[in-house]
Amino acid sequence: MPTQISVRQLTHALDLEPPAYATDEAAGMDLRAALRESITLKPGERKLVPTGLEVALPPGFEAQIRPRSGLALRHGITLLNTPGTIDSDYRGEVKVLVVNLGSEPFEIHHGDRIAQMVVAPVSRVQVLLVPDLPDSERGDGGFGSTGRS
Repeated sequence: MPTQISVRQLTHALDLEPPAYATDEAAGMDLRAALRESITLKPGERKLVPTGLEVALPPGFEAQIRPRSGLALRHGITLLNTPGTIDSDYRGEVKVLVVNLGSEPFEIHHGDRIAQMVVAPVSRVQVLLVPDLPDSERGDGGFGSTGRS
């Protein structure tokens, strides 16, 4: 049986479809803008867009809010702070930080699919402070050190 999450639609989103997978094999559920009036994003502008949803995730899970690839490709619309994390104990409205990296203004209407939500397990670790770390093949090689591109 799949993991279940509880979702509550706020009054400004009661007419919207709840989060849903577009295909049987999709990893993310589409999230829609819950707007009282449309938003226009100028090039370089960012805005916090409400979804009209509150979620309750089981302990040990998070919801990752990710961009939609089609919006990024066609219009340069993506999300800042991505993936955004919704913790299992958060109960406020899910909002999406959208930015227009394109060259033209972009309008977001009530009901537009603006992001996707992936629910995933979270591993919690214990931090152990040590004086030294074990060696590795990579060592301290960072940005671009494992390949040419």
